[in-house]
Amino acid sequence: MNKIERLISIIMILLQKNVVSATEFAKLFNVSKRTILRDMETLGLSNIPIYAINGVNGGYGIMDEYKIDKRLLSSKDLENILTALGGLGKILFSDEVESTLKKIESMIGSTISGGTIQLSFYNWDGRPEIVQILKTCQEAIEQGRLLTFDYIDQSGVKSQRRVEPYQLRFSEMSWYLKGFCLDRMEYRTFKLSRTDNLNIDIKTFVARDYMTEQKTEQYYKPKLITIKVLISHRIKDQFIERYGHKRIEAYNSELLIAEIDMPQNHFGFRFLAGFGTDLEIIEPKAYVEEFREFLNAMLNKYS
Repeated sequence: MNKIERLISIIMILLQKNVVSATEFAKLFNVSKRTILRDMETLGLSNIPIYAINGVNGGYGIMDEYKIDKRLLSSKDLENILTALGGLGKILFSDEVESTLKKIESMIGSTISGGTIQLSFYNWDGRPEIVQILKTCQEAIEQGRLLTFDYIDQSGVKSQRRVEPYQLRFSEMSWYLKGFCLDRMEYRTFKLSRTDNLNIDIKTFVARDYMTEQKTEQYYKPKLITIKVLISHRIKDQFIERYGHKRIEAYNSELLIAEIDMPQNHFGFRFLAGFGTDLEIIEPKAYVEEFREFLNAMLNKYS
């Protein structure tokens, strides 16, 4: 944590607490008391109304008038942040997340106990293996250094890549790295579970105007086909979560009919096949035929 982040954190904590000692701050941020004293001087020079209380129970506080007029986040806001971060703990990966959780907990005290929301995710065995990859990518992004790695595409073809890393993204249940590939000379998105021998290069790079490029960049998006499917009530909730109530209607006493958009390729076929006998594609006929060929190819593996 740099000084600016620490100063902002100090203000946030003092907005929620009456008095906090220099020792408490030093332990929280893992710095010396002398550093905390300098931080308080900096805040004072910045016209933040910090005051000091001497004695055994002394410490630092912030004027009540400032708390009332300049409050940044309410205790409910902080509780919501803590709930979200706590629930996402199994997919987030850095020590900084844990540090953030502790800081927010210190701001709101025990008010979070018995929270009304709890988030849970599968604790897959493969997830810990990707932690170091994520940390390496994050370090390269922060330092502006190239990443080199072997990449295996969905067909099993391996290639070596040098990439200017710009962003990590979590989608569905997978992590992705977005950056500029110097071997292809264009922006690419890499699925991290397909990388191997990932290393930070000694070479640095001058960041491109990434956000502007993102607006004009045309990523490959498969063409979507509108299809009609019959589904059982057992998977109704999954379709509601993905497509909403408006895409689903009653068909008869046992089945529902849903109209959804899907790619007409193995990605779409795999998704639909996962519902087993709880789903039947009825239109269009061309989609049904290709899906049947996909299923037959699966059955041939076991013939």
